[in-house]
Amino acid sequence: MHTLAAVLAAEGEPNPLLPHTSELIVGTIAFALLYFFLRSKVFPIFEKTYAERRDAIEGGMERAKQLQEEAKEALAQYREQLADARHEAARLREEAREQGAAIIAEMREQAQAESRRIVEAAHQQIEADKAQALHQLRSTVGTLATELAARIVGEALQDDARQRSVIDRFLEDLDRTADESPDTAAPEGAARA
Repeated sequence: MHTLAAVLAAEGEPNPLLPHTSELIVGTIAFALLYFFLRSKVFPIFEKTYAERRDAIEGGMERAKQLQEEAKEALAQYREQLADARHEAARLREEAREQGAAIIAEMREQAQAESRRIVEAAHQQIEADKAQALHQLRSTVGTLATELAARIVGEALQDDARQRSVIDRFLEDLDRTADESPDTAAPEGAARA
């Protein structure tokens, strides 16, 4: 290539690879004007836009970090509240269990008191019925004994004092025989009847 340029220069024709001097001067001036225009007008706009974008990105990252910190704090609060709620629920369950046990104990105590009252009332009723039955039995046995004694003796026991003494003596004998042999008193009494 160097030889081709030397041949063309020797012939006097302009070298197509080397620009003319006037083109070099005009090109340099145009480049300098374009450079100063871009540097004074366009590059500051680019720098401003770049700075705004950088601030927006960095601010966005800062906001993202801040939001992430807030989210971590909210998560910690949520976990703390959840733990508190679990503790409260456990406390309420324990309290309910204790109240249930207290209610059961109270109801059991009331049932036992009611049972004792019913048993006591039944014992009183049985004692009253027993006393009434004994009274009726004494009266019936006394009448029967008087009639039997009147038949055996052959005389009427119309006198009340005499009738009572016979009845009392008969019942005392019956009680004595019942006290001496409770197992054999019933069959003998049944045999006597």
